[in-house]
Amino acid sequence: MVFQAIINSIISGEAETCMILTKRALTQGFSAESVLEKGLIAGMDRVAEKFREQRVMVPEVLMASRSMHAGLSLVEPLLKDTDKKVTGKIVMGTVAGDLHDIGLSLVKMLVMSTGAEIINLGVDVTPKKFASVVRKEKPHILMMSALLTTTMTVMKEVIDELELLGLRKNLVVIVGGAPVDSGFAKMIGADYYFEDAFEARAFLEENLMKLIAKKNR
Repeated sequence: MVFQAIINSIISGEAETCMILTKRALTQGFSAESVLEKGLIAGMDRVAEKFREQRVMVPEVLMASRSMHAGLSLVEPLLKDTDKKVTGKIVMGTVAGDLHDIGLSLVKMLVMSTGAEIINLGVDVTPKKFASVVRKEKPHILMMSALLTTTMTVMKEVIDELELLGLRKNLVVIVGGAPVDSGFAKMIGADYYFEDAFEARAFLEENLMKLIAKKNR
């Protein structure tokens, strides 16, 4: 079955194979939604299980996510042509002084499956830049990452900037990254902390609509 072959290509991190198989599935008449859910997302879910059980390491997860992204590049344009409802808006970025985008890329790839509109600001994002985009885009959620102990304090500066400009109310702030933990998240005034991208996606799949409803009250 082509879906199982797609899953296997993601688990083994074979991006080119994943793209070929995704194209094959689409030409065989399978819908973009079914290829996404039964092939690409199912493959990443298998990798997530292995990651939680510590049977694969971060580099293997990244190879798998790039494979999924290769298939997604064919599926995504077809999804945009459907009436799929966008369920919220998320702004994300790595804080100023930090040039690491590995975790950010993985989070973006996984969170896309929730149906939310993603605005990825990339790396080295200043507090003023975060605040400016929040003011303009009015997202439901802001996700920040830091991979260095020297940059994690910038997260507090971002939240302070949002408070100063009156943009913090009803905005859900989620933080993550290697040096970050739940205690630090609480100390700086963030709403949620997640250890990895899979945790973040699981939370959003279950709670995104509730968070949107809360913001719109």
